[in-house]
Amino acid sequence: MIIGIPKEIKNHEYRIGLTPAGVRELVAVGHEVYVETQGGEAIGFDDAAYLNVGATIVPDAADVFARAELIVKVKEPQPDECRRLREGQLLFTYLHLAPDPQQAQLLQASGASAIAYETVTNARGGLPLLAPMSEVAGRMSVQAGAYHLEKAQGGNGTLLGGVPGVEPGKVLILGGGVVGTNAARMAAGMGAQVTVLDRSVERLQQLDDLFQGRVVGVYSTEDALERYALDADLVVGAVLVPGASAPTLIRRSHVSAMNSGAVVVDVAIDQGGCFETSHATTHQDPTYVVDGVVHYCVANMPGGVARTSTMALTNATLPYVLALASEGLGALHTDKHLAAGLNVHAGQITHRAVADALGTDYLPVDKALNSCLRSA
Repeated sequence: MIIGIPKEIKNHEYRIGLTPAGVRELVAVGHEVYVETQGGEAIGFDDAAYLNVGATIVPDAADVFARAELIVKVKEPQPDECRRLREGQLLFTYLHLAPDPQQAQLLQASGASAIAYETVTNARGGLPLLAPMSEVAGRMSVQAGAYHLEKAQGGNGTLLGGVPGVEPGKVLILGGGVVGTNAARMAAGMGAQVTVLDRSVERLQQLDDLFQGRVVGVYSTEDALERYALDADLVVGAVLVPGASAPTLIRRSHVSAMNSGAVVVDVAIDQGGCFETSHATTHQDPTYVVDGVVHYCVANMPGGVARTSTMALTNATLPYVLALASEGLGALHTDKHLAAGLNVHAGQITHRAVADALGTDYLPVDKALNSCLRSA
């Protein structure tokens, strides 16, 4: 199969769909890989690195999309990229369609089959292609929050770890999943007072065992949310409903009652955000202030550490890329977990949570795949 790797064009996005090591694996089993020039140069993967492992360098994205049967990206395709897709082409990337009806409509119009990293599952019920970026984003959330707590950045001037004689900062984390766990690890490592809210008692027990009392787990209720959010220096939104819009947990009234100079970091912003006052920002202009509270809502947070993120992502996606390159959509017939990633096929939405969020009909994946078999 011919695989295309375009350069990412989202604001300050320096990741790339595959590392040279990943390309080498594909070429070794007979696939052709076309990489857009300078696609990975910003993170140390120059054109020569891809040429040396057998890739072909092409001058622009139009050439990549025109040649490739399978497009492998990182971030959701921008409108111009969507318009370059064609019927029968495969797209494998993060999509986050729930809050993005324009992208959904453009993908439907293209006739391509779009497989979303964030809804691919595994036998344990996890999200293996979302997990590595969730780990990165969780760790970055506290790093970013600590920086923006500095007075010069608009924060209240609190050092999360405190110093002898001065209490540490208070961190509230909404959700104890992969993002929340990694945020808690970083915040506790800095010496902050850390509280995690979650509605799973089992997960709270796991966090208690993991952190041995260094992190306080609290069952999430409206009362607990208000109590801890209004007293926090840093609130990290780390909730996730796979494929669906994130639930709004912190309302405008909560934000208005928070301490002036507090910081909120909405890691769920890709799925619409879990703060009512959230809207997506970029690495170029990452924050804004509402009622005295600093909001950090960068929609591609792991792109800020693009080299680490690219390597972590390729480690996770490469087995699936190899399967798609070898079998095409047939790989979804034999792997129900990869099939769970199919969000758009032949003009139809094929993921229920995405369809519900967009308020549209959907075609179940099994019916979509069966129609592929009949047409073949």
